[in-house]
Amino acid sequence: MQVFYAPEINGNVYSLDSTESRHVVRVLRMGKGDRVRLIDGRGNLYEAVIKDADQSACIIEVKEVIEGFEKRNYKLHMAVSPVKNAERFEWFIEKSVEIGVDEITPLICKNTEKPGIKSSRINNIIISAMKQSLKARKPVLHEPRIFGEFISSDVGGIRMIAHCNDGYVKCNIADIYSKNNDAVMLIGPEGDFTIDEIDLATRAGFRSVHLGKSRLRTETAGIAACHSVYFLNQ
Repeated sequence: MQVFYAPEINGNVYSLDSTESRHVVRVLRMGKGDRVRLIDGRGNLYEAVIKDADQSACIIEVKEVIEGFEKRNYKLHMAVSPVKNAERFEWFIEKSVEIGVDEITPLICKNTEKPGIKSSRINNIIISAMKQSLKARKPVLHEPRIFGEFISSDVGGIRMIAHCNDGYVKCNIADIYSKNNDAVMLIGPEGDFTIDEIDLATRAGFRSVHLGKSRLRTETAGIAACHSVYFLNQ
């Protein structure tokens, strides 16, 4: 069943925006009476039908509301350095949303080569991934934060930093993280975190973790960490 994003839904009737409406009528060739689903980004799923297949403003009638759809018992905040190839960072965003993430902060580190991100484009990727994976709650995309500022901020949950420096004792995520707890995970840039950054994070209460024996790209490490937390909660 097709899923559409309806962030402003309020009541039993909703008008899709022009882009979604054209997609429904002209691309999918759906018509009056066809069943659809809506997600509002606030955790609610709506079972609905098309009431008026207008390609400029398709009217949807809600039949059932499922509040707190597939609500998880934990929250995951991924703080990940942007990478030089923007498409790789966008790939991380897409896949982390499909797996399950609640907050994403682009983390500006000493070795970050390209600190800027295209927020509007990334938010569109987030929405698309939500629809694909049937996620009713929209992850929060924060503005980029300087490493030192972020680790000093009030971020709750079990704090972890994944890095490749062999000069530190690193644990498996499962040795630190336990089911139904919130988590904050730091993933560094292509040149990894510096020693000063690791030390600073350690003093701020972050525990060093590894993601296996392989040396992973930033975006792959982000997905591995995200899935590890997801898996431990199953």
